Amino acid sequence: MIERDLVTRRQILARMGSGFGLLGLAGVMSDGGLVSNAIAAGSNAVSPLAPKAPHFAPRAKHVIFLFMNGGPSHVDTFDEKPALTQYAGQQPEELTKNYQRSVGKLFPSPFKFQKHGESGINVSELYPHVAGVIDDICVIKSMHTNIPNHEPGLLIMNSGNSQPTRPSLGSWL
Repeated sequence: MIERDLVTRRQILARMGSGFGLLGLAGVMSDGGLVSNAIAAGSNAVSPLAPKAPHFAPRAKHVIFLFMNGGPSHVDTFDEKPALTQYAGQQPEELTKNYQRSVGKLFPSPFKFQKHGESGINVSELYPHVAGVIDDICVIKSMHTNIPNHEPGLLIMNSGNSQPTRPSLGSWL
């Protein structure tokens, strides 16, 4: 390995600060006692940014991370978009004027949605059995990136970096 290819500790922490890689880093640090010692040391700290104990003891012993690249669309599963129905068949002018490539017309989900469980999460008719246990599932609907292409966005989501060959969440689990 060439020395210029080495990553510094500071760079690792910066890169793991985004994406799911942060979860893996936190797990590794807590296994070695680094996070728990920091929490104990920070319990009397004045800084509001000091590590704090969790609100409740964690109960999860295992994680099943389903990364379904090429899986069903979010607008057909758990992310109903009423505006897509409202503007169905129309050309999105904002996208058309900002991009040089051709942009198609808006197409809403053909599936019906209904709120389920105490959480009231919208679940598509595609998943009648999942709807019955939706309160036991973590549905993340807050992902955002300023990169319009899917592949670099997927890399950022999984590793915190848009370049390939960085460790991802799957390598930590």
